[in-house]
Amino acid sequence: MNTLTMAMLVTAFLLIVTGLFMLVRTNNLIRIIIAVEIVMKAITLLLILAGYINGSELLPQAFIVTVIVIEVVVAVVAAGIAIRIYRHNGDLDIRKLNRLNG
Repeated sequence: MNTLTMAMLVTAFLLIVTGLFMLVRTNNLIRIIIAVEIVMKAITLLLILAGYINGSELLPQAFIVTVIVIEVVVAVVAAGIAIRIYRHNGDLDIRKLNRLNG
C-alpha cells in the first residue's frame, strides 16, 4: 500500500470512530443525524478505497450511488422526525421522548 491509500484508510477509520463517539455521547437529535451522516461518509470512503485497491471502479461506483441515495433518504426522514418531535416537545433531547403517546 502506498501512503495515499494508507492515509485514506486512516481517515476513514477516524471518521467512523468520530461518528460512533458522537452517537454515544450526545442526546440531541440533530447531532445524532450528523453522526450517522459522518459514519456513512466514512463507509463511502472505504468503498472508494476498496475499488481503488482492487483495480475495479465500476462496482464500487454503483455501490456508492446506492449508498448516497439511501443516505439522503435516511437524512430526510430523520430530519422530518426531528422537526415533528421539536414541534411536539419544544426540545430535541432524546431523554424527553418518554412523553410521546400514539
